[in-house]
This record gives sequence, C-alpha cells and structure tokens, in this order.
Amino acid sequence: MSELTTSAAACKPRRRGPKLSSVLGVAALLIVTVIMLSPLWFMVATALKTTKEMLRFPPTVIPEQFAWGNFKELFVNSEIKFGRQYMNSVIVAVFSVFGTVLSSSLVAFGFSRYRAKGSQVLFMLVLSTMMLPYPAIMIPQFLLFTKLGLHDSLLPLILPNFVGSAYMIFLLRQFFSTLPAELYDAGRIDGSGEFRLYWSLTLPLAGPVLATVAIFTFIWSWNDLLAPVLYLDSQENFTLPIGMAAMMSSKFRLAPWNLLMAASILASIPIILMFVVAQRRFVEGIVLTGMK
Repeated sequence: MSELTTSAAACKPRRRGPKLSSVLGVAALLIVTVIMLSPLWFMVATALKTTKEMLRFPPTVIPEQFAWGNFKELFVNSEIKFGRQYMNSVIVAVFSVFGTVLSSSLVAFGFSRYRAKGSQVLFMLVLSTMMLPYPAIMIPQFLLFTKLGLHDSLLPLILPNFVGSAYMIFLLRQFFSTLPAELYDAGRIDGSGEFRLYWSLTLPLAGPVLATVAIFTFIWSWNDLLAPVLYLDSQENFTLPIGMAAMMSSKFRLAPWNLLMAASILASIPIILMFVVAQRRFVEGIVLTGMK
C-alpha cells in the first residue's frame, strides 16, 4: 500500500513557479502601460494645479492643492466662452452623425440591393472620391458656402455630412450585401415597399455597423479643426478645437495651461462615454458580423 502511495505521489505533476519569460513579459507590459498613461496623468495633474504651482520647476507630480475651480473658471470666464463652444461642438457632432448615418445608409442600401447597368462603375466612382484630399475640395466648397451666405455659421460644418461619406457607404454596403435576399422577398410578399424594407428590415439588422459609423463620424467631427478655422470667425460660433486653440492666443498674458488641460479633460468625456456605451456593437461592426 505504501508503495502505491509513493508511486502515486511521484506521478503527480510538480507545481512550478512562474517562468522568467512570463515575469519579464508582465514587467514589460507594466512599464509600457505606465509610459502610455503618463501623458494622461500629466493632463489630469496640470488641470488640478493652481497657476502658481503650474509654473513651479521641477513640476510636482501630484498637486499640493487640488484647484477644482479651474473647471468652473472655464464656464464663467467671459473671454473663453467654453460653455458656448462646447454646445456648438455637440450640435455639429450630433447633426453630423445623423446626416452621415442617414445618407450613407440610403446610398449603401441602393448599391447593395439593386443591380442595374453601370451600377458597379458608379460604385467605383464613389469610392474613387476617397482618393481626393480635403484641400482639393476645400476652396470650391468654401466659395460655395460663401456665395450662399453661410460663412461664419455652423451649417458649413454640418451640411456636407448629408451627402454621404464614401468610406461609410463602402462599409455599410459590404454589410448590407451579407443579408440574404430571401429576407427582402419575404418582406415584399408581406406588402412592404422599398423604403419600408430599408427602414424596418435593414436598419434594425445593421446595429453594429451603424454604431461603427456613428462613432467614427462623431470622433472626426468632434476633433475637426481645419473646417472650423476655415468657416468660423466669431468666437460665439467657435467649436471646441478652435476655441481651445484660441486660449493660447495673445489675449492672455500667460498661457493658461491648467485651464487648457481642464478643457481637454472635459472635451474627452463624450468620446470616452460613447465608446464605452457602444463598445460591443463597435467591435461587432468592425468585423462585419452577419445576422444574429
């Protein structure tokens, strides 16, 4: 019996400690994580510093006194007008998302469901517009909106999104093409028209890819600086990117880095929240999953 016990104990695998390569890998990941998060920590720490502590050298890693009033200063300072600029960015981003999703999905639905002579050529022509850099159409577009009397307003930042985006049309068209034709045949048998098939059948199934389009459009519109600089003149109509750039102008005797970092934190919140809420659908849209 003792021999059996000894042999059974010998057959048990010995627990080994973590390998040196695993320990080094974890240590390397921790170092890289600290390096990548250091700019974020610098932004948060600077946003909570007073002007006096902000100018101290060497800089403090942790603020000695948390200046939460910096965030309030952004909204009460009449020179910055951060609240107005924040609302302008929200308006532009929301309408840009709505216009891009609506127009791009309509065009993509037509390209994916209807086959006509020359449709593939037309689709390739739409895709070829992605090779046009924005500076190539910047001047004609600027002259058009100026002639229409829309200069120094938010409309030039919103209206172009209602004609669709070539990249979003391609993304949506690839997804719509994976939906079986039998679904549309069944809908037509039930008496649904073409717009009903688009609105009540296609869009509900395209939740993941629509979320992807919405997130991309929101980020691009929220962070856009070139178009606001081109069209906006008055501070009342500034969006966040151009408003934050104006904070570094000569109006201030000293560059308000603590206020600028506080503004950067507040400007990052909508993008972070949007990605967190729609993360699952965003990942599904990237891999272009089919029907559930």
